[in-house]
Order: sequence, then structure tokens, then C-alpha cells
Amino acid sequence: MQKPIISDGALLKVYLEGNESALETLVKRHKSRIFTSIYLLVNDRYLAEDIFQETFIKIIHCLRTGKYKHEDKFLPWALRIARNLSIDSIRQKGRMPCIVTDSEGNDIFSFLNIKEDSREQIVIEREEHASLHHFINQLPAEQKEVLVLRHYADLSFKEIAEMTGNNINTCIGRMHYALINLRKMMQKSVVYVK
Repeated sequence: MQKPIISDGALLKVYLEGNESALETLVKRHKSRIFTSIYLLVNDRYLAEDIFQETFIKIIHCLRTGKYKHEDKFLPWALRIARNLSIDSIRQKGRMPCIVTDSEGNDIFSFLNIKEDSREQIVIEREEHASLHHFINQLPAEQKEVLVLRHYADLSFKEIAEMTGNNINTCIGRMHYALINLRKMMQKSVVYVK
């Protein structure tokens, strides 16, 4: 029989009672979403790793000082901290975020569990992902942010609205225009081979 999954809120309570492994469980549970969201915003693997660590240092500090009051809303809260730290980092560097694959050939879309069919299929999928990265990189910053938070961090529009300080309709509109713009860019790039 499978063990029941302990909620984030229960894990936080156990952590605050002194069980350090509860926080480790939370980190493992949400690492992929938080790290991917950071990486998509800052476009630098090493910087993303630093911000990820800084995010959890801040989370630990908030938990220990009693500043966390969100019950079972841990992931949106953690993503808000990660987003704010990412934006601060971008502002400090004086550059806008962009999305591309890293120099080592690692793909930020690798968590999509792409089947390893043939070498040809792998090459085609890598080219498609590189094209998608290129198109996402061309979106206006507001559209890109909503797309990343909705699609990769899996946040609801309500959570995105709270995180970005916008209303839900604005976030939905930005997502709508991001998808329209991506579709237009993809249609323009189609090459017909006869």
C-alpha cells in the first residue's frame, strides 16, 4: 500500500517542530518548478543556482522568524520569493531576461520526458525546442513572465495575479497575446520542403 502524501503545510509544521528532513522533502518536491522558473527568468544556469539557494535561505529565515502564514500555499509563496530575487538580480545586472539553451547543450525543457526514439528524432526535437526558446525570448517581458509562471511553474492565473500585482484579466490577456505571438512567429518560420 502506498504511503499518503504529506501536504506542504504538514511538512512545514513538522520542520518547525525540529525535523530538518521535512524541509528536505519540500525542496525535493518543488525543486524542478522553482529552479526552472528562476532559470527561465535569468537565463543563466549558475545565477539560477545561486538564486535557488538564496530563495531557500530566505524561506528558512521566514519560517524560523514566524513570517510564513500561508498554510498550504507553500509553492506559490516560494515562487514569489524566487521571482522577486530573480527580478532583483536582473535589475542589478541592468539587463532583461532571455531564454536560450546553455553552452553545455542542456535543455531547460528536458523535464518534459521526451522519448528517446532515434538520433534523428532527438535532433529534430532539440531543434524544435531551440526554436521555441528563440520565440519565447522574443516575447515582451510581461507576456514572457506570465507564460513562464503559468506553463512551467504551473501556477493558476489567480496566483500569477497575486504574485505580479496585476488583476487576473490582465494576466489572462498577457497569456493570450503570448500564445498568439508565439503562433505567429512559428507560422512565419515554417519552411515548406517539397
